[in-house]
Amino acid sequence: MRILTYTGLFPNSEKPVQGIFVYQRTAHLSQRPGNQVLVIAPVPYFPSWLRWTRWKKEGQVRPQEKLGNLTVYHPRYLLLPKISMLFHGLLMFMGSLRLASRLHKEKPFDCIDAHFVYPDGFAALLLGKVLKVPVVVSARGTDINLYPSLRLIRPIIRWTLRNSAGLIAVSASLREVMLELGAAKDRVSVIGNGIDLNRFHPIDPTEAKRHLGLPETGQIVVSVGALIPRKGFHFLIPAVAQIAPRFPGLRLYILGEGDYRPKLEDLIRECQAEAQIFLVGNVPNEKLGLWFSAANVSCLVSSREGWANVLQESMACGTPVVATHVWGAPEVVVSPELGLLVKQDTRAIAAALETALTREWNRSGIACHAAERTWEVVACEVEGFLSSSISNSRDCAASASVKT
Repeated sequence: MRILTYTGLFPNSEKPVQGIFVYQRTAHLSQRPGNQVLVIAPVPYFPSWLRWTRWKKEGQVRPQEKLGNLTVYHPRYLLLPKISMLFHGLLMFMGSLRLASRLHKEKPFDCIDAHFVYPDGFAALLLGKVLKVPVVVSARGTDINLYPSLRLIRPIIRWTLRNSAGLIAVSASLREVMLELGAAKDRVSVIGNGIDLNRFHPIDPTEAKRHLGLPETGQIVVSVGALIPRKGFHFLIPAVAQIAPRFPGLRLYILGEGDYRPKLEDLIRECQAEAQIFLVGNVPNEKLGLWFSAANVSCLVSSREGWANVLQESMACGTPVVATHVWGAPEVVVSPELGLLVKQDTRAIAAALETALTREWNRSGIACHAAERTWEVVACEVEGFLSSSISNSRDCAASASVKT
């Protein structure tokens, strides 16, 4: 198959860890025999005279680059932050149309594999209609568990779901919401993310701590995620402060960055936990395995998640998890032998952490379980679904042609 992957959620030279899970799926799909994959990952056009720090790096991304074996194109499109959300998908489509048409003319695509229902999936569907190519859209999380609540965006999402040749949900919980929004049941498949065993595998905890410069004594909790309210660090920090007196040497390391940092720093001071809780900042994806291996427990207490990659990555390193019982988390933590699921509440989180830190875990068993779902397995499932979606689309087109 010749596949066009279309998404704004893709790594680039300025944001190398952005959408790493989309890259992994795409890269492994391209490695399967007979597949050729090109990537269009549009980025916002950023006028040099504007001062929005968040978007400044986007202007420095090269129009075309190689990422592993993938050729990635970065067409520009106009974006006015906080103003143009309603038109975001249309602007992405307009910015990508010329490039997509040229690539399709040079050698036609069999399908478009789009990630994130809105705005990316909507833009991809418009491209598919112009190029007369079937489009399969993958739902990732926020695009389904948040955006449909936006009154003006909801009709666009419903139209995208109803007109796609196929739909992939990374969790069964997302699939249920997609069906409620009008997606056809026979067009939605659940295909969760995979694990990169080259990056995430058990490492001796003492060796991992030494490599990271962490104390060799005392227990460690690690939590990975952007510093935003949705990740629930304002519940986790007081929970760790609450149990710290019972665990001498206990430390919580929060890996990630975001606008919520000043408030979390204030909360750490309020809890008088400066000696136990540390905001490490962003950590390269290839280094996360060391942190998970060094930890006694990994914790994720988000209010919503599509498919929680960090839970899977932690378990692949043999580290048990404590996670909030939301959306796709129960589909990753499928057994109490892998970790504990709790509600997003400080007392509940504290109790679960105390249990996890005092329990004997079968770390090798946890790692073996997580290692069963590699990106090669995911790529095989995606390839099969894309192939069947293309076939069904052709059958529908042939049937429509006969009727007319």
